Amino acid sequence: MALKKYKPVTAGTRWRIGNAYAEITTNVPEKSLLEPTKKTGGRNAQGRRSMRYIGGGSKKMYRIIDFKRNKRDIPATVASIEYDPNRTAFIALLHYADGEKRYILAPQGLTVGMQVISGESVAPETGNCLPMKNMPLGTVLHNIEMQPGQGGVIARSAGSSAQLNAKEEKYAVLKMPSGELRKVLIGCWATVGTVSNSDHGLESIGKAGRNRWKGIRPRNRGVAMNPVDHPMGGGEGRSSGGHPRSRTGKYAKGEKTRKKKGSDKLIIMRSNGKKLTN
Repeated sequence: MALKKYKPVTAGTRWRIGNAYAEITTNVPEKSLLEPTKKTGGRNAQGRRSMRYIGGGSKKMYRIIDFKRNKRDIPATVASIEYDPNRTAFIALLHYADGEKRYILAPQGLTVGMQVISGESVAPETGNCLPMKNMPLGTVLHNIEMQPGQGGVIARSAGSSAQLNAKEEKYAVLKMPSGELRKVLIGCWATVGTVSNSDHGLESIGKAGRNRWKGIRPRNRGVAMNPVDHPMGGGEGRSSGGHPRSRTGKYAKGEKTRKKKGSDKLIIMRSNGKKLTN
């Protein structure tokens, strides 16, 4: 992926580092795979604002992505690599041999004209989808299932991937994008490769207006509010606001926020390097 540094012809382009979109081959999406989306403006079913700093934004259609890759043993040709306004990664349009069309997350290195396939015993090559029990150790994966048949839920954002480190009976040990070591059922399916658009995190929007186009409104700091509006508000002059906390008074630092889950026993090592003893 290539980044583009803009010439400072305006205040908005002075600090802007954008995507050159060198991999994108078309700007016309497949019409049969589009769905309308409705904006909420941060309002709930009663019309009351439940999320702040949401509103406006450009209109966009949702692209139906095939996260399950359940069209088995039918080869597909990559017809185009496209931009998706709903996610950070690029998407690829596949034309299957039987005439069906589907979108998938585009892995890095996938180009127009390449063939991909999903099946039990296909080769572990970029863009192919197969169960982890049939993959060699060290394979780099994305769009990984946590339950067989669920569809990929792990490593779907731009540039992310996990690595198959070991196989233990009915579990595969994965090194997650966060660095966490985790067991996942070995019968789960995953796609080979790293998600495209790896330099997404290096982009700089350049001006506040680009966030307004995304539907993000300006965010006000708690220390700049009055005491009636935020626990960190008020005070004479510019005061620190005390211990960082949320609008409802919950401490922002130091407290554990992760709830206990049934799948915690499958975590071998946390992303901070702490090993768990189950």
